[in-house]
Amino acid sequence: MANKIPAVLPDETERAFIERLRAGDPAACAQCVREHSDGLYRVARRMMRDPHEAEDVLQETFLNAFKGIAQFDGRSSLKTWLYRICYNTALMRLRGNKPPRVSVEDTLDAAEQGGLLPQALHDWCCLPEREFETNDARAQLENALRALPSNSRIVFVLRELEGLSTIETANALGVSEQAVKVRLHRARLALRERLADYFADLTPARQAKM
Repeated sequence: MANKIPAVLPDETERAFIERLRAGDPAACAQCVREHSDGLYRVARRMMRDPHEAEDVLQETFLNAFKGIAQFDGRSSLKTWLYRICYNTALMRLRGNKPPRVSVEDTLDAAEQGGLLPQALHDWCCLPEREFETNDARAQLENALRALPSNSRIVFVLRELEGLSTIETANALGVSEQAVKVRLHRARLALRERLADYFADLTPARQAKM
């Protein structure tokens, strides 16, 4: 029997906002787009790897959300629901364009089965986020992210870059909390492995400035 994913329910303010969306309030729809466009676009961009495709996914996400808002049952937050629509919309496009390369609906992918274990572990307790302030460092991270399996990449993006909780990520992707934790752990290890040389090269330069 599959584990039930705990719900992150909308609060009273959000429920009132959802009712406005259901009523077709133009101001509420515009506010929804303003508040969620950036995060949804970033997720679509990292899934599609093409800005034009990502824009299409973003537009479809909002169209599908506004059309389906009457069926939104409130068992998750509005943000989580929108991320789920965005993820599914991007997934459908990827399946249509490149079916052999996509397997993002599997609960456990090759990484979770041990296929993406790093060859060496480094003494970082976590990724050095403060280092990703330069364009070059961000480009290095993007390249490393693109090398991850889709399942691990989307979990890392939602948890670490978009700030969703484990429960919210699980709800957005339709997987268990344990699957999210495993994928996130594997993604972190793989990214540390891939970025180790880059940060090792930065260390002497950093020390020279001290």
